[in-house]
Amino acid sequence: MKIGKETIPRSAICTSNEETIVVRGMDLCRDVIGKFSFSEYFFTLLTGHRPSAATLAVLDATLVAITEHGLVPSVQAARMTLAASPEAMQGAVAAGLLGCGSVILGASADAGVLLDEVKQRIDQGETMVTAAHVVVSKYRAAKRPLPGYGHPLHKERDPRVTALFFTAEQAGSDLTYVHIAKTIESVIPQIFGRELKLNVSAAIPSVLLGAGFPLQALRGVPILARSAGLVAHLYEETHTPIGFALSYQATREYQYTGEEPVGFQSHE
Repeated sequence: MKIGKETIPRSAICTSNEETIVVRGMDLCRDVIGKFSFSEYFFTLLTGHRPSAATLAVLDATLVAITEHGLVPSVQAARMTLAASPEAMQGAVAAGLLGCGSVILGASADAGVLLDEVKQRIDQGETMVTAAHVVVSKYRAAKRPLPGYGHPLHKERDPRVTALFFTAEQAGSDLTYVHIAKTIESVIPQIFGRELKLNVSAAIPSVLLGAGFPLQALRGVPILARSAGLVAHLYEETHTPIGFALSYQATREYQYTGEEPVGFQSHE
């Protein structure tokens, strides 16, 4: 059954024969292995060209910034999955990644869309402040959350924001989106009636978009980074297991609110 217009599968990323593996037009063994860092290779696979020194510095920094943040839900899901199925690290990593969405990790992609909306209005002639005010007001009117702003722990300033902005500036990267992100932060109190500080989910697209990273691929950055963090947690789980302890801690605080049959006695 034909679905869609295309009938022939095409890809410009990789091909191979008996002697050679070709990636983005290069011989993997001759041109890439030992000559590219992983981040450089990732960007090249993604875009078809090698990153500049500034782009590579920014990409490396963002991957490091988002790899680890403690026992967040995705990590707990992964560790509990490995505890239940010790032979399936791949399943445990997948369990953790499936918990990456608009609230945790995926907010970077949504924040990128927000920044791009403001940038498009600037390109049409609006000032940065006006464009930011219009876009943020639309989010507020629609009762949409403002991705990349506010953090349950880092109330005053997410320290990763400062580090990423400094890295981008030192690398000589384009800071247009950084300025947009800061301008959005400055207009929020007028619209929301309270401050919502930039968090890492806004900082990541701010520096990556300025470095030439594709908007449509932004969600892949935290997924790639957190995969490494999950593997570290799962390795630790193999010799310092806490998966079942996490489950136990959840049941300790659990409160049943449904009906009970006659004669039932809770063990709480």
